[in-house]
Amino acid sequence: MMELPSTITARDGVAMDTNARGRFGDLVFGMLARLAGWFILLVMVGIVIVLVRGGWQAFSAFGPGFITSTAWNPISNHFGAATSIFGTLVTTLIALVFAVPLAFGVAFWLVEMASPALARFIETAVQLLAAVPSIIFGMWGFFIVVPFMAHYIEPVVTHYLGHVPGIGQLFRGAPYGTGLLSGGLILAIMITPFICSVMTDVFVSIPAVLKESAFGLGATRWEVMRQVVLPWSRQAVMGGIMLGTGRALGETMAVTFVIGNSNRMGWSLFAPGNTIASLIALEFPESSAGSLKLSALLALGAILMIISFITLACSRIFLQRGTSS
Repeated sequence: MMELPSTITARDGVAMDTNARGRFGDLVFGMLARLAGWFILLVMVGIVIVLVRGGWQAFSAFGPGFITSTAWNPISNHFGAATSIFGTLVTTLIALVFAVPLAFGVAFWLVEMASPALARFIETAVQLLAAVPSIIFGMWGFFIVVPFMAHYIEPVVTHYLGHVPGIGQLFRGAPYGTGLLSGGLILAIMITPFICSVMTDVFVSIPAVLKESAFGLGATRWEVMRQVVLPWSRQAVMGGIMLGTGRALGETMAVTFVIGNSNRMGWSLFAPGNTIASLIALEFPESSAGSLKLSALLALGAILMIISFITLACSRIFLQRGTSS
């Protein structure tokens, strides 16, 4: 009769020890998770501080005119960001115009129309395309896309659309092959695999009962995609588009090969230009420490961070409005 309490006490001790280890593991895991979150935040804040601090000399020297000025003259130490900002936004917009419909079409075909064996093969090819280094895209664009644009696309488009009132200004200029349109096309090819991969994963994860119910009511394949699939996957699709937008905004080497690298701003898509990333890549090795030119390049980096933040904020607002409606 005296052994029963000792047996119960031993079991209780084992249970208490197990619970203690479990609580300790939860505590350690929670601390590591919080540290990971704070680490990301500290990295972001550190990058912003370095860029703003390094570019403060340029902001102080030129004031708000630094953003609106199109000058870039290292000899006279007169720098402006308007040309590179314009090139960054235009090439990114061109890339999205071509990449989003293409990625959507590929994802829709892989999920709804292609055979399983062919879909696996094409999906693998899409993933391999996403892994190609950007400099390879730049070299391919320089030797293939630029000559093709110069000999076939730009002369024909200029001949038929160059004299049209309004839109004709977008298609004027000498057919060099390099320019904003070529840069946007290379970016479109680069970001399409990222957007397509996200869309494919989202479309596959949609519950089959939703699509089967729509088909049972007599909806066509396009109606199911437009009225069922897209509303259900709106946030994830927008996230994939923003992922591609982020890469397009910050892409460097591929754009540097094909955009022409000219510090001039014009409305023609065939005219050479530059982006913030390409200008920093070209000018940074020639900038001495503490110089106004280096400060201007760091200021451009800070502006690129602000543009990315504004883009992300706008997408969040759009998603919130779409969810509330």
